[in-house]
Amino acid sequence: MTYNRLAQLTTAVIGSGILLVMVAVTAFAQVENPQNGGIGLQGKISSPPPSSAPTISTPGNGQVISTIPIEVRGICTGNLLVKLYKNNVFSGSDQCRNGSYSITIDLFSGRNELVARHVDELDQQGPDSNVVAITFNDGASRPNLAERITVTSSYARRGANPTETLSWPIVITGGTAPYALSVDWGDGSQADVYSITIPGEFTIKHVFKQAGVYRALIKATDKNGNVGFLQLTAIANGEIKQADVAGAVESGRTITKVLWQPVVLAIPFVITTFYLGKKYEVTRIKQKLSKGEHPFD
Repeated sequence: MTYNRLAQLTTAVIGSGILLVMVAVTAFAQVENPQNGGIGLQGKISSPPPSSAPTISTPGNGQVISTIPIEVRGICTGNLLVKLYKNNVFSGSDQCRNGSYSITIDLFSGRNELVARHVDELDQQGPDSNVVAITFNDGASRPNLAERITVTSSYARRGANPTETLSWPIVITGGTAPYALSVDWGDGSQADVYSITIPGEFTIKHVFKQAGVYRALIKATDKNGNVGFLQLTAIANGEIKQADVAGAVESGRTITKVLWQPVVLAIPFVITTFYLGKKYEVTRIKQKLSKGEHPFD
């Protein structure tokens, strides 16, 4: 084997090795996220719950109400969410704006104890507000008290990006089916109208065009004209921008990165191999000449 042939073979072997390393590294760096069967980790930075309580200014304690809905107003803190409860049942929410909130609610027949609480981004609740006890006197206009409609949801606040669909499960109980449901999303668009044939869970949907915080007011009417109300807080988050690689991984795009470090590390190896190959060939030729043999046989 001549020096040229040895050098050619060495070059081919080293070149193939470098190519395989580059292909392996590139294939390893090309990741599709999220992956099937993968495990995602999600965490929240802990912080203390709200320490302040909102106040209920209206209606006044001891007031007698004869019609619904009513508007509950009060003072709140920062940009916290305010959740309102009547007789310990969630009855509506609003985002604190300029130090105040306003929530439209319906009432149970008879005595209703209203309590408001601050809620932070981690869904941690603060202390109770002042308790306001009011009476809903609807017996004269609605003798069958079993017909009262209740509209509620497990979510006081929900969000989606603008131009994306926001889905919100709600629950309707009581009254007499079928129900007519209207949802005013508070963004100036025409109210969405649904027809619901049976009580239970139902999902309402909407697409906001602009980012913002909106009061979504739901009104349910049953076959006999009885009504129920629920106000919720809808958030159009706006475009979420992530930093470079993190953003691509979060959105599930394919990331391809060609890493040149292995190639750089391989250069000294290639030079050393050529040097050793040349030295070996020269030594071999000298040995053959000393034996009187043809050096290139």
